[in-house]
Amino acid sequence: MTKRIVPILAVLCAIAVAPVSADVKTTERTFIKFEGMLGRMIGLFGGSKEPKASTVAVRGDRKATLAEGSGRIVDLGEEKIYDIDARRKTYTVTTFDELRRQFKEAQENAAKEAEKTEEKPAERTGPEYEIDFDVKETGATKEMAGYNTRQVISVVTMRQKGKTLEEGGGLVLTSDLWIAPRIAALDEIAAFDRKFAEKVYGDMPTMSLNQLAALLAMHPGFEKAQQKLSTEAEKLQGTPLMTTMTLESVKDPSAQQQPSEGNQGMGGLAGRLMRRKQETPGTKTKVFGSTHEIASVAATAADADVAIPAEFKERK
Repeated sequence: MTKRIVPILAVLCAIAVAPVSADVKTTERTFIKFEGMLGRMIGLFGGSKEPKASTVAVRGDRKATLAEGSGRIVDLGEEKIYDIDARRKTYTVTTFDELRRQFKEAQENAAKEAEKTEEKPAERTGPEYEIDFDVKETGATKEMAGYNTRQVISVVTMRQKGKTLEEGGGLVLTSDLWIAPRIAALDEIAAFDRKFAEKVYGDMPTMSLNQLAALLAMHPGFEKAQQKLSTEAEKLQGTPLMTTMTLESVKDPSAQQQPSEGNQGMGGLAGRLMRRKQETPGTKTKVFGSTHEIASVAATAADADVAIPAEFKERK
């Protein structure tokens, strides 16, 4: 199955998004690492283990994300993705319809892998959950890509209704943002990513198909937590130049005492995952961490920045 990488942070942290209309070109660095059982599942799917440095350009309805000449071009008008192979001087074409089908297959494969490891996806009919949101301006500042930025840390906590995180288990999604004054050029990239995500996945932000499918199979509560984070992030003023995001799970103490009910609810699933490591109830276990950094920004892009080189041939 072909992987399509779309940085989650570019969608989650779209702040004050403007319409897709202007041109922009940036250099960026993205890293996503999954831990524990989920990390092993991602390894089975061929997930990336190294940071990715790339050039991103948006011009009109096209966006190119390239590293050393290889990468991806997305065309919103054509609803097609062009994967570029600089070494072979070839490219392949995938339609948005095919991408939707691949995502569905990736979800099914993730569920099958979970069953093989005796870690079944959580049922949605378990306990009710509440979401707490906290945002803090730390007062810290630093210069990035020629802009002065301020640090804002947001924490989304998903816990069983009427219980603390330590009492009933849950998920904690933390976003550490370094925010510059609003940069209109970067809004264009965020707007493009959001429009693409809406066309293909609805309101759900994406990592790669396989990474997101595995994450949702093992931690279905992540989707609700990230939606809350995305909604609250839009209220902040400015444009993030660096985001570090961490997802942690907390063991449900009742899962250890009542194994037969462990497949109900997000807390029970977290308990089963951590029991394999014999961890103490109420402690946090890291599920994944990611970092997205923008090193430079230019409010211009040429046709060549988003075009397939003329000498490249389509590989079918």
